[in-house]
Amino acid sequence: MQVKIHPSWQTQLQGEFDKPYFQQLVAFVRHEYATTTVYPPGRLIFNAFNLCPFEQVKVVIIGQDPYHEPNQAQGLCFSVNDGIQFPPSLVNIFKEIQSDIGTPPPTSGDLTRWAKQGVLLLNATLTVREHLAGSHQRHGWEEFTDAVIHILSAGCDGLVFMLWGSYAQGKSYLIDSQRHLILRSAHPSPLSAHRGFFGNHHFSQANAYLRSLGKEEIQW
Repeated sequence: MQVKIHPSWQTQLQGEFDKPYFQQLVAFVRHEYATTTVYPPGRLIFNAFNLCPFEQVKVVIIGQDPYHEPNQAQGLCFSVNDGIQFPPSLVNIFKEIQSDIGTPPPTSGDLTRWAKQGVLLLNATLTVREHLAGSHQRHGWEEFTDAVIHILSAGCDGLVFMLWGSYAQGKSYLIDSQRHLILRSAHPSPLSAHRGFFGNHHFSQANAYLRSLGKEEIQW
């Protein structure tokens, strides 16, 4: 299992890579990939970081787990490979974008185009066993991704953090609200989207904030 991470992130996160918990996490993940089916493919574990270098981050969207069915997960939260049916949450994200800023739903659920514009699509847990949601939780990934959020908050100015649902909102303590815009709403899941995700206007709010700072808007 060959895993690489963009040099800008390697520099920022070296302190985490050197900690005992991360060494234990690496051992666990390597064993899982060697003995069972795990998603995303090993080369894509740090895809969110490789597509969006540290200095280019403008927006952070926080998910929970990678998709756990075949050919879905690609290392970006909420995103799926070309040709894969859109998961329900992604359908609702595209609906809100259309309602908010008028952009019609795309034909592809691959959000690489967002990542390349500075949207860090960060799952709290970066790997998962096939068919077993949450199977790699509480093995160290959350400690690592919490550190990512804290490092972004402390090392950058003027980021937008989109926290959808109670799990993501639980990360808000890691973020300096004086330096960044925190947007909170219900999760886009069909179970909760009608309780505040639809109509949250996060995409237009994010772009207005970026514009106010002289930053280029995201083409959602």
